[in-house]
Amino acid sequence: MLSLSSPSPVLSALVVVALALGAWAGPLLVRAGYRLAVEPEQSWRDSCPAGHPLGVPSADGRPVRAGWRGWVGRGRCPDCLAEGAPRHGPSPLRLALVTAGCCGVVAAVAGPRPELVVWLLAVPPLVLLATVDLAVQRLPDVLTLPLVVGLAVGLGICAVLPGAGGSWPRALLAALVLTAVYFVLFLINPRGMGFGDVKLAPSIGLILGWYGWDHVFFGTFVGFALAAGYGLCLMVAGRASRRTAVPFGPFMALGALGSLAVGGLAG
Repeated sequence: MLSLSSPSPVLSALVVVALALGAWAGPLLVRAGYRLAVEPEQSWRDSCPAGHPLGVPSADGRPVRAGWRGWVGRGRCPDCLAEGAPRHGPSPLRLALVTAGCCGVVAAVAGPRPELVVWLLAVPPLVLLATVDLAVQRLPDVLTLPLVVGLAVGLGICAVLPGAGGSWPRALLAALVLTAVYFVLFLINPRGMGFGDVKLAPSIGLILGWYGWDHVFFGTFVGFALAAGYGLCLMVAGRASRRTAVPFGPFMALGALGSLAVGGLAG
């Protein structure tokens, strides 16, 4: 892991590129954020609020409710745009700022190392997971399960490349340990810890374990502290009680990001 105290021209260029990539990718998450933000046991949305199907138009002009264009894009379908209807889904500006900021941080932390590619690819789905969890307190399997597989494979490839800054076996072990910890917490208090959090835990463990056990411990602690602070703020504002469930996925991701940032500052 590189130190953030004395950035080189190469590191500065990487951060600028990562910021630009994040700003570009963030708004493309709007449509997926809208489609996935449904209550448990409900199927994903396949149409906009006006009833227009979200998908790729077929050759004869009829809409097809499938294809990547039905998931990637801003919060306006072509029909809504033509009719002047308001956008739907999460704010594209907010997603652009959050995704760009996260990409910039991981670029500054990893620097010109192979794992930077893995981190940049992992940021958009993590931001999307946090967005959906904040909206409906749900971490969809369609995101959590491919994410852990992608991280494990990506870091495995990085481990055999020159210049890698972490340990793949330690990352895998950390993923197992953190998953076990969250699973036990889920069994103890299923109202406070959802099973979606358990499924996100191996991804967080892979990210933190790649750089060391100190990151695993610190990142996990920061995630719990942020979630507790968020819940306390809601209680003070009168918007929640002690029994109110708090979306934990965003704070797991923030804890991981904070741990990486602190590690980078410490060199």
